[in-house]
Order: sequence, then structure tokens, then C-alpha cells
Amino acid sequence: SPGTAASCSMEKRGPVLHIVVVGFHHKKGCQVEFSYPPLKPGEGHDSHSLPEEWKYLPFLALPDGAHNYQEDTVFFHLPPRCGDRSTVYGVSCYRQIEAKALKVRQADITRETVQKSVCVLSQLPLYGLLQAKLQLITHAYFEEKDFSQISILKELYDHMNSSLSSTLLEGSQVYLGLSPRDLVLHFRHKVLILFKLILLEKKVLFYISPVNRLVGALMTVLSLFPGMIEHGLSDSSQYRPRKSVSEEAGLQENTLRVHDCVSVSAADTSNTNLGMGKGGRKMAGSSSLEGQKANVPFSQSEKTCNGAQSSNGTVQRLRVPSRASPASSESDWETLDPSILEEANLKEGGNPASEQAGSLLSKGMSSEGLPITVQPQANTGHTVLVQGLVSGLEEDQYGMPLAIFTKGYLCLPYMALQQHHLLSDVTVRGFVAGATNILFRQQKHLSDAIVEIEDAHVQIHDPELRKILNPTTADLRFSDYLVKHVTENRDDVFLDGTGWEGGDEWIRAQFSAYLHALLAAVLQPDNEKTLSDFGTAFVAAWKNTHNYRVWNSNKHPALAEVNSSHPFQGQYSVSDVKLRLSHSVQNSERGKKIGNVMVSTSRNVVQTGKAVGQSVGGAFTSAKSAMSSWFSTFTQSPQSLGD
Repeated sequence: SPGTAASCSMEKRGPVLHIVVVGFHHKKGCQVEFSYPPLKPGEGHDSHSLPEEWKYLPFLALPDGAHNYQEDTVFFHLPPRCGDRSTVYGVSCYRQIEAKALKVRQADITRETVQKSVCVLSQLPLYGLLQAKLQLITHAYFEEKDFSQISILKELYDHMNSSLSSTLLEGSQVYLGLSPRDLVLHFRHKVLILFKLILLEKKVLFYISPVNRLVGALMTVLSLFPGMIEHGLSDSSQYRPRKSVSEEAGLQENTLRVHDCVSVSAADTSNTNLGMGKGGRKMAGSSSLEGQKANVPFSQSEKTCNGAQSSNGTVQRLRVPSRASPASSESDWETLDPSILEEANLKEGGNPASEQAGSLLSKGMSSEGLPITVQPQANTGHTVLVQGLVSGLEEDQYGMPLAIFTKGYLCLPYMALQQHHLLSDVTVRGFVAGATNILFRQQKHLSDAIVEIEDAHVQIHDPELRKILNPTTADLRFSDYLVKHVTENRDDVFLDGTGWEGGDEWIRAQFSAYLHALLAAVLQPDNEKTLSDFGTAFVAAWKNTHNYRVWNSNKHPALAEVNSSHPFQGQYSVSDVKLRLSHSVQNSERGKKIGNVMVSTSRNVVQTGKAVGQSVGGAFTSAKSAMSSWFSTFTQSPQSLGD
């Protein structure tokens, strides 16, 4: 497009590209009312027109259902407007005000309330920091009660560009507002399941209202991956906005010829990309060498690939499912009641991991059993980052961040209803996305897992995937260790999430240690026993992912210093039986029946004063038969409990 070159040069001014005001018009719907600098070169600040790549901007900045809330905050991602640029990170602050309170009321304001969002479009993923600054300015902008007073927005643009720089990505400010501590308090033992789902590059949909709770939870999960927020999302929004019906038909037709413009498909990556690291590999959608910065304009790359932007060549794996996934049933770890775990461990006299400390490898473990192999690198200020030859991401010495959000695997913290087609787009191989509209949640066949944040409920549709993600004994110990440390310190007014043990940084360090141990373990010969602690089926599935193949295509000597066993590996003990028992009783369907029977029994005992009568006797018989059936499964296969 004519403005592409100008747009590219404009981006070099600073990390903030634009300040935008989006309003709701009673006839036209959501529309851009102001942008500084103008979104399209040559247009005025008050132009409503949008670049084609950013056509969804108004619906992302002013979210669906916003009228139900006085204020809200949105994190969203936009595709780049230039072939050699990365994801544009958007932060939007929404507010509504009564029309009668305005000092200056425009003629087109016909409703009782005025709804507007002020948003920042940035090249740096500093979500929380941008939000903090933007909330203050949005409040001041609304307090003027005259939306024509735009000087404050221009000042915001200048201030942000003078005060923000990429060096902030190496400090703790990149995590501002993202609390793993709150995540563990809410999701408890299921946080590791979310972590593994994303490692497997599954289609994961987060759901809740309002948007600030949605994006906060989703981005906090991503912050558990070393380097992911800082350097792992630059290719996470490479999608093509929907065209007209006729153009869409042409796109589908052209997608079948996508192999014409992709030299290596993901299906062949494990066999071919090892030898192509130095020579470079064509990147679908930008026709660039992955190890170099591209200079090809976005429009040119679209022509090169016949419209199939962002494809990784795996058309056979990316077809829209012809039928819905199997009917959903509640997964094994859905309603884990941690109080049972805590009671069991109190009676046992402590942490199952600490009881097995003698059998754990001492390397990388402290005397207290603290399983920290590697301190969080992003906050040390000494990390050396190099651009990955295959991933194109800035990687540390361990190959972090993993190349999960690349080649058509999208990260969309908030999705507008207008983007719904992306869930079944043939060029999108997977996603981690957030939605507030119930229509997303109802179409279960378009995702592998739905995370209902309100109830901390993780709904996985495929029984095989549930089995792959069923936690091992070592995983249960790891999760229990996290939950214990977070819940034990939750009332400490001096900690408040800022202390080390049980704090936000500490939790991120645990997941960093877990991932480094997994990576170190796969490099070891004769590692079947070691990998079984992470889940044999899980590791096998992970080895088939794009991110594993990219990571495995390079050498990472630093991992030789990392303990190559699960942080909580060790001999099976009585504590583990209790842990597994409580986990299964709380989460398997049969376990729930046992629990319901016991509740009904105790209620009858209380009411009658003694266990007599047919109802109680029947309850005991029912409990006995359910218990024997369930316990036989337990003795047969400890690893597959609760399937």
C-alpha cells in the first residue's frame, strides 16, 4: 500500500506508535474518533479510516459488553503493518460518563451515556506499565468533560516515547500487574495443566467478563514461560483480517497452493530444519530469512504467498474439523479441593517433597528442598540474548523463550466477535485467546480447551488429551509445593506477593526450573525413567510440536549445568498415596460419587443420631461398591488415576 513505507519510517520515532480514542456512535457503532499521529499518513487526526491490517482496532479497544461496566482495561494484539515489524501491543482504558455531565456536548451524542476508550499502540509488551500511565490520563481526559481537549493525549504520546525504552524489558516492570501468586491462589493445582496445554500448542480459549480479569489471567499464565512476555510474542499476531465473501473464497483457493511459497513445512521440520539453520528458511507470510530482519513490505509478502499469510505449510493438520469434538466431560483435576491435601500433609507431618529430600539429587536443590535450578534471568540484567536462527526470536543461553507463538500460533489476549473466523482459519494452527462473548464458549469444536476463569474450571474436550495432561506423581508434588507456599504466606502483610518464597518472582522461578529440567532431561541418553516423571505421553506429544523442533534444532550448552531430573522426582511414598488419593477422590467422576455418598451418609447419621435405617445402610453399601471399583483402578495404574 502507498502508506507502507511512510508507516515504517514513522515507527522508528519511538516505542509508542499511536494514541487513539475510540468511541461508540449510536448509528455507526465503534469507530476511531482521534489518533495521534494519524493512523494513515496524510489523513487528519479526526479521520475514521483505518489501515486494512488494523480494521478490528475499534472492536478491540472498546470491547463487547463494555456498557455493563463503568470502566475496564483491555490488552490486545494487532498484526504488523510492515513485513519487517513485529506484533503491535495495544492497551486500552475504557470509561463511560453520563452525557448530561459534559460541558461540551456534540450534536451526535443522543444517548444518556457516552462510552469511549483511550488506547496506546506500542512496539513494547509493557502491558501493566502502559496501563498504569494510561489510566491516569484517561481519568484526566474524562474529567475535562470536553472530549475536544486533545492536548493531553498528545502530551501522553510525547511523554511515553521519551520515558519508555526496550531496556525496561529486562527489569521487573515488564511483569507489572501480572500476579502468578493470585493465579495459583485461584487455579491452585491446575496452573501446571494450563502451562502444559500451551507447551503442546493447543487451541486454548480463556473466558470471563470483564476484560481486565480475562487479559490479566491469560497474560499471567504466559509470564510463567521464561522470556515469553519480553521476547516471545513478536510473531504472535500474524493473521489476515477477513475480506469480502468473494475475496475470502479466493483466499481459501490460494491457501491450497501455500506450499508454493513455503520452502519447509512444519511437518518436515524435524527432518530438515536442522540443516537449514545457517542458510535460513523462508518465513511464510513475509518471505524473509528467519535469522535476519526482513525488508520486504507487508503488501509484497501478501502477493508472494498468494494471500496465505502466516501459514506454516501444514495444511493437512490445519483443516477445520468436520465434526464437533467428543462431548465434554469434567476432567480429572477440575475441582481439586486443596484443603484435603493440606489436612493430609499436616497429619503426615509436612511436605511430601521434603520427606523424600534424601532421595533427590542434590545438584540444583537447596537444603530446604527449594527446587530452583535457574534464577529468573530476565531480572538479573546480565542476560545475553541472541537472535535464534530458526525461531527469529531473541533467545537466552537455554533457548528461551520457546518459539510457541510463531508460524500461525496466535496469542490474542482479547478477541472481538468480529475476529471469530480466526478460530477456524486454515492459516491459524492454534491459539491462546481470550473472549468475553458467550458465542466463543458455546462453539467447543473450535478449541481444545476452554478455561472458565470465574470458576477456575479447565474444560478439555478430548479424552486422549486429558490423559496426556493427567499429572504424574512428581507433577502433583510440584503443584502441591506451589499451593502450600502461596497459601501459607497469603496473610503476611509484609509479604503481599513481594517476598521471595511464595511471591510472584519465586513462582516464576519454579516454572523456569521446571521447564529447564524438562529441556535438560530430553537431552539425556536413556532418559525414559526421567521423562516419565514429566509424563511419558506428554513428552511424546510435546516432541511433535513446532516449538520443540525449533528448540531442538540448536545446541544449548548451558543446559549441561542444569539438573536433568524433575524437581520433585523421588521414590513413591505414603504421602504420595495420600496426595494421589485426595486428587482422584476430588476429581474423578467415581471419586465425586464417593464424596456425595459420604456426605449423604453423614447427614443421615446427624439427623437420626445413629446409623440405622435403609437410607443409611444403602448409602454404606453404595459407598463400599464405589470404593472397591475405584480402588481397583488405583492399584492397577497409579499414573492413570482419574481418567
